[in-house]
Amino acid sequence: AQLVESGGGLVQAGGSLTLSCVASGGTFSSASMGWFREAHLKDREFVAGVTGLSLGGSTFYADSVKGRFTISRDNSKNTLTLQMNKVRPEDTAVYYCAASTLSFQDVYNRRDYNYWGQGTEVTVSV
Repeated sequence: AQLVESGGGLVQAGGSLTLSCVASGGTFSSASMGWFREAHLKDREFVAGVTGLSLGGSTFYADSVKGRFTISRDNSKNTLTLQMNKVRPEDTAVYYCAASTLSFQDVYNRRDYNYWGQGTEVTVSV
């Protein structure tokens, strides 16, 4: 299976950006999927996650992005999206798409994801 992100780039603070992730080589409708980010010299951190169909497609967000970012998935297209609004300089990072097909899936825990994309870079200017 493969995850491919797109949509990163340079955006001004207060602006918007949409990240997309397309999954291929497998069926991900039951997988939890999430977005993580890794800023320079920092650990990879949870941004947003959504459970699979069997768990109702519930969404979860890090406090730092709640109310600004929206995660969504289209299972018919095996696509995961992160809509980023009102971005801030501290949102600057490489953003990774991830999927978990494990029997136990904690959307917040990066160790519970067994598929990762290559990352897409987001830079927010002042």
